[in-house]
Amino acid sequence: MHHSVSAVLLFFLLAGEGAALAQSPASTVGLSVRRIELASDDAQPAPEVAVSLGLSTVFLFDSEASREGLMLEGRERFAMVDAGLNTLRLVPSEKISAGERLKLTVRFQDGAAPASATFVLVAHPARSEALVEVYRRKRSVETYQEEVRQARIEATQCREENERLRAERSAPDGLTGLISTKVLSGRGVDFRDVTMDVTQGPGGAAGKQLVLAYRTARRVAVEVTLKYVGDAQPWTAVGATLRSKTSDELKVRQVWQSGPVAPGSDTQRVVVEAEAASESPQGSFTLKLWDADMRRTVTLGNVTFP
Repeated sequence: MHHSVSAVLLFFLLAGEGAALAQSPASTVGLSVRRIELASDDAQPAPEVAVSLGLSTVFLFDSEASREGLMLEGRERFAMVDAGLNTLRLVPSEKISAGERLKLTVRFQDGAAPASATFVLVAHPARSEALVEVYRRKRSVETYQEEVRQARIEATQCREENERLRAERSAPDGLTGLISTKVLSGRGVDFRDVTMDVTQGPGGAAGKQLVLAYRTARRVAVEVTLKYVGDAQPWTAVGATLRSKTSDELKVRQVWQSGPVAPGSDTQRVVVEAEAASESPQGSFTLKLWDADMRRTVTLGNVTFP
């Protein structure tokens, strides 16, 4: 069943009216390569590397590493630890907690300096660094050229994003703004009540009461009414991901919450807005929300769009 009146009211909110807690989290959609160069002394701090439940993080070393010399704090929190001579693949299991910090030390076989490398694995609720290249020796010209190429692509994307943000900031509020930025693009807003279909993961920081899914020509949004479930600490979502069953991730544009979920607050609304990957995103998505310390999350599965 599709509706349109309250949907337009929601997108008034997304356009900027009454967004007291509006936030625009940085997006890390897409796979990028992290490059780490090791110094020959112990002066540099241990680099932090993001890992996440069920997602692979692969280290690629330019020197052969010792499998016996691998030391991983909290090894039981990983579903896979696959160590090769030049590679190390890690997949965290459900035993890992968001915000947890675990030390990883890799020792090299050739005895050259530095003899080992230490990293701090930081558990993120939904995102991980897919590929980390680690260099002990002087890097080749080709790797620097590739890094420059990626930097140019990212700079171009940043310029385009800045131009889009400036255009949206200069647009009028309300329905006129939605029309001027082509969010509606002549088709209006469709929405669907998916409360009965959506499943909630165990141990959430708040309970779901109502879930509505919205779609326009260029955007999708999920509105979740959350209820207090007895957590003593107030909870406010600061970040979100929308990921399909095939691990495709929609680019989240902003997260808005009407107020903290806390004792006495009854219910609060959270709205997650994302770019539509296609005219009509197919299949179901998992919505994950997390707070500032990344330890308390809300996970909703089987979210579908009209």
